[in-house]
Amino acid sequence: MSKKKKYYTVWKGHRVGVFDTWNDCKAQIKDYPGAVYKSFPTFEAAKHALNNNPKDFIGNSNFKSTLTPEQLKKIGQPNYNSIAVDAASSGNPGVMEYRGVDTKTKKQLFIQGPFPEGTNNIGEFLAIVHGLAFLKQHQSDRIIYTDSKTAISWVKKKSCNTKLTPSEKNKPLFDLISRAVSWLKNNDYTTTIVKWETKAWGEIPADFGRK
Repeated sequence: MSKKKKYYTVWKGHRVGVFDTWNDCKAQIKDYPGAVYKSFPTFEAAKHALNNNPKDFIGNSNFKSTLTPEQLKKIGQPNYNSIAVDAASSGNPGVMEYRGVDTKTKKQLFIQGPFPEGTNNIGEFLAIVHGLAFLKQHQSDRIIYTDSKTAISWVKKKSCNTKLTPSEKNKPLFDLISRAVSWLKNNDYTTTIVKWETKAWGEIPADFGRK
């Protein structure tokens, strides 16, 4: 089955506008600090979004949970004394990047990539470790939200259990994985890592908006 066509709105980048391929979009956001972009299923929707505030389209502003009131009450609200991390991979493996943001304001705190060959699980793992190091460096008591149970388990085991085979193409990524594993083995931290409740709160604030 062929993938559905997507259109990409870039609000902040080297060039702003609507682009009809991911490669064209990526060229506008690569190495651009604080790039803001999102995919849409039609050109009309992407064009409409371009002429409006990106906050109306990225994140959870239009999210409606399907959980019952009792379930939502049990889960509660997010802890905004936190950062949120996420990764995106165009293919598996494919071009991958990850980032961390302030959970409440969605201000981008760090971003890495795009890497030419990676997986979403690797990105989620690296995002958590980067977040741990970031919070320790800033002596912060904030927690970390992630939507990846796999990445949480890898961090607890202090090991990146990826099946991706190292190659010359992904060498920079595996170098970063090695540094992340070394950091976990040589650093103590008190930061709590918490699973983001997507069904209750919508997409995690660090989501790249490509869905």
